[in-house]
Parts: sequence; C-alpha cells; structure tokens
Amino acid sequence: MAIADNSGKDGTPASKPRMNWARLKESLYVFKYIRPYRWQFVGGLILLALSSLLFMALLPLSGEMLDIALGKSAWKFSLTQMGLLLFLYLVIQGVISYFRVMLFAIVSEKGTADLRKDLYHKLVTLPFPFYEKARVGEISSRLASDVDQLYAAFSITLAEFIRQVIILVGGILFLLVSTPRLSIIMLAVFPVIVFGAMFFGRFIRKESKKRQEELANTNVIVDETLQAIYTVKSFTNEPYEYHRYEKRITSLVGIALRLSRYRALFGTYIIIALFGALFFVIWLGAKYVQNGSMSPGDLLNVFTFTATIGVAIASLGSFYTQLVSVIGGTERLKEILGKEAEVDMVQASSPSSVPMEGSIRFDRVEFSYPSRPDIDVLKGVSFSIGAGQKIAFVGSSGVGKSTIAQVLLRFYEIKGGQILVGNKDYKDYEISEYRRHFGIVPQEVLLFGGTIRENILYGKPDATEEELHRAARKSNCWDFINGFPEKFETIVGERGIKLSGGQKQRIAIARAVLRNPTILILDEATSALDAESEKVVQDALKVLMEGRTSIIIAHRLSTIRDVDCIYVLENGKIVEQGPHEILSAIPDGAYSNLARLQFEGNKELINPEENRA
Repeated sequence: MAIADNSGKDGTPASKPRMNWARLKESLYVFKYIRPYRWQFVGGLILLALSSLLFMALLPLSGEMLDIALGKSAWKFSLTQMGLLLFLYLVIQGVISYFRVMLFAIVSEKGTADLRKDLYHKLVTLPFPFYEKARVGEISSRLASDVDQLYAAFSITLAEFIRQVIILVGGILFLLVSTPRLSIIMLAVFPVIVFGAMFFGRFIRKESKKRQEELANTNVIVDETLQAIYTVKSFTNEPYEYHRYEKRITSLVGIALRLSRYRALFGTYIIIALFGALFFVIWLGAKYVQNGSMSPGDLLNVFTFTATIGVAIASLGSFYTQLVSVIGGTERLKEILGKEAEVDMVQASSPSSVPMEGSIRFDRVEFSYPSRPDIDVLKGVSFSIGAGQKIAFVGSSGVGKSTIAQVLLRFYEIKGGQILVGNKDYKDYEISEYRRHFGIVPQEVLLFGGTIRENILYGKPDATEEELHRAARKSNCWDFINGFPEKFETIVGERGIKLSGGQKQRIAIARAVLRNPTILILDEATSALDAESEKVVQDALKVLMEGRTSIIIAHRLSTIRDVDCIYVLENGKIVEQGPHEILSAIPDGAYSNLARLQFEGNKELINPEENRA
C-alpha cells in the first residue's frame, strides 16, 4: 500500500506529529477488537491487580524472616511457619496466574483473529485502483508484522505495563508509610524518569515506524522475486535481485541501529538517573541501620522495594516504547480499514437472481487510469453489441483493448460518457450482482495452489459433480485430467506451475463454462499458446461462446475471422469497424495493414476470396 507522505509541498519534511490525546485516541481505534471480550479482559485485569498486590504483600516477608532469624521481629511466627506461608502464597499465585494468562489469551487470540478477518475482508472488497498503488509484499507485511505487534500488545505488553504501574504505585505507597524520609527521594526521581521516557519515546516511536516500513519494503522484494522467479532465472538476474534485497536490508539495519541507539541511550539514562538514586536510598538506609533508627529487616525491605520500583520504572520505559510502536502499527492498519469498499460482502454472498440481457453500448466513453490521470486511454469510444453477438477488438499494444474490458467489468470508473448493459446504465446494477453475469478467460491464467477440482469450482463453488464433469468435457479438460493418477484431486502447484499453458487455459475455460455467464470476455486467451494447444483451446472456446455475448481481445487475427464485427483501435479511438472480409479488403486500411504485418505471405487471411480462386 502507499505509505503516507509526510513531506511538505516544497519537498521539505513536514512537522512531526505529536503524541497528543487526540492522536492517541485515533491510534487506539483497533483496540475496539477487544470490546467483544471485555469481560474476559476485565477479569484478567482484576486477576492481574490481585496478583500484583499479592506480590507486593510478599516483599515485606523477606525482611520479617530476617528479623525473625535475628530475634527482632514483632511477629509471633517461627521460620517454619513463615516457610509454609510462603508455600501457600506460591500456590495461590500460581492458580491466579493460570487463569489470568488464559483470560488474556482469549482476548488476544480472538481479538487479533477478528482484526485479521476484518483486514482481509476489507482487502478483498477494495476497488481495483487501490492495488495500483499497493504492493503485495507490503500488504502482507501489514497483515503479518503490524498485527503481530498488536497481538503482543493484547497478550503481554498491555498487561505487563499495567502490572508495573501497580507495582510502582504500591512500592511508593509502602515506602511512604514505612520510611517517609527515604520515599521523598523516590518521589523526586520519578517525574524526572517519566520526562526522560517521553523524550526518548518520541525518537523511538519515529524510528520504530520507519523500521516497520522498511521491513515491509524488504518483504515486497522477496514476494516479487519469488513470484517472478522464472523471469529472474531466465534473465540470470539473481545477482541483481540479491543486491536489490541487500540494499534494502542494509537500509533496514541502519534504521534498526538508530532505533537501538535511542533505546541504548534511554537504558543508559535509566541506569544513571534511576539506579543512581536507588543506590543512594540504599546507602542512606544503611546509615539509619548503623545509628539504630532502622532494623535490618526494614533495610532489607527498603532494598527490595527500591529495587522492585527501579525494575518497574525501567520496564515501564520499555513497555512504553513498545506500546508507542504498536500505535504506529495501528495507524497503518486503520488506514486500510478506513478505506471505502466497493463490494458488499452480504450481497456478494447471496445467489444471483436478477437476469441481465447481454446487449452492450458504449456512448462516447472517456477514461484515464487513476495512477495516470493526465493520459487519456479511451477518447470518446462508442460501439454497440447485440445480445448473443461475437465481436473483437484489435490494435497494437497500449491502444485500449484490455482497458475496455476492465471498464466494462467496473474495475475503474469512467471519466465521461455512458455505458449501457441490458439497456440499463451499468452503474444502476449492484456491483456483485452485475459481475456475476460476466465470465473471463485471460491471457495469463493464475490458478490457485489447490486441486484441479477446486480451481474449476471457483467458477461456481456449489456446482454438482455432474456439472463439474460437463464443464470439464466442454472445455476439453476431461482427457488430460483423467490422465493424471489423482484425476480431479491433482494438485496444480503454486499459480498452476505443474500444468502446461494449454491445460491452464482449458481449466480457465471450464471455470467460465461452469459460471455460465451472460457476457464472455476473452482477453488474448490463446496468444501465448503453441499451434497444437491453440487448436484445442479454440475448439473449447467455440463451445463456450455459443449463445452468449462474446468480446474477444485479439492478438492473433486468425482467431477472429468468424466474429460478427471487428473494432480496430488506434490511440484510444475506434478507427474501423466491420466483419473480417470487409475490413481486410480496404486498401491501406488499419485492419488490413495489421493483417499484412502479422501474416505477410498468408494470402488466405488477407484476401480469402482471392486465395480460393
């Protein structure tokens, strides 16, 4: 996905967003996913507080044991009784810990599962222009690393942050009651530590967000390389891809080291400022023991509580930076969740019930891609297709042939003009209901990594076994499928790598047969096949096109001789239209020139009447 640009209009860095209450509230948007499990969360917090208080109650026992051993304790307990009390405490603490962990596990596992489902739901329902700006690796990173950070916050970080706050407050209260003179020093140090945590947290937050973004960029390279591994190896570009990845990793290391530098400086600050003050408190307490104003057990309690408070403050700094990093991740997740979807999942899940006539009319349609708004791809294109007709679009690469299909499928919104389908404006149809009436056989068929059965049933998931077999026969798949030992259960491999190009095309045709569309789009469906495979696929396509409106985007002109009308595009406009015989007879016409260039010496295609004579 596109990373938000924080630079000013003149290219200078914009002012950094500050962690104010409004931004914090905005960033905590995704924490709504724990709301359905709020009672488990509240129960976990109660057990967490109880566990922390029991921990605080345990700390003075060490000092009392020392005083009991020295005979200076006011308690009438023996060391054995104290040991049994400690054992009972451990059992209670263990039981509380078990239920606390389980309650927080329910919140974290189910909450992040709901978030993942909502993110995926949003991604598959977003309009096509989103994916022009997005990159697969970066989106995957959002679903993986950012959600994992949030999972850690739900399951560990948030609970530990609250625990350390309880321990910090409890420890300070104990020192205020038992040794008020020493606690004043602690209270003087605490605001300084908090200010330091906020100061360093600002830099840590910034670098954490940069690190997440750079990590997403490295994932993009890995995904792109592995998806195009055939191309990489064909062009012997392994060194190029490695250096591209190495460059990103080096950049990631630089950002990570800067992040570590800030964390290390924060740790140094904690050691010097906090632990220096703590050791001063312990030294002062030792002086009190020396002059008899404090017992050894009380000194041990002061030492224990000051050390515990020190660990709590240091942990708060660490957990604070982690929570700040999570907030950065939630901002990116909310960016996806906040985008407007084009598909209503409820409507998309309901069966098709509204019939649609297969007639199509483009009336002065103008279009530019959202990523290239200054380039007009379609310039006032007009044509009509009657229901059941077969037409073809031809022309050189980049003239708008495939764009017409994408616009017709409502992948993009047109800039001007009107499109009528079934004598009705195509925007008046609900988009999922509208697209159900279309079938497409693309030039590059991307199969899912499951079985042949699953890939064919993608056209109609609830099809019967009889319908599946009929589709396989009509698409000329039946023989090669039954030639595999596992037949329809044969695994096709990632992106269908285990099948040939012709076999993949025929599976795509079987999908379309099973879908039984009103309008069929063939986007250069045979251009990448050899002659033998092309003939088999063409035979299957003829069966598929029977009785339905068919739009053929053609590269090989030999495949469109029998269509009702051919439209020739040049520079985003229709310059010629008519059947093959008429267009090929026009001297120096656009179509005849295309035919002459593509089939020079093949007189049958250029002028079939002359060849027969």
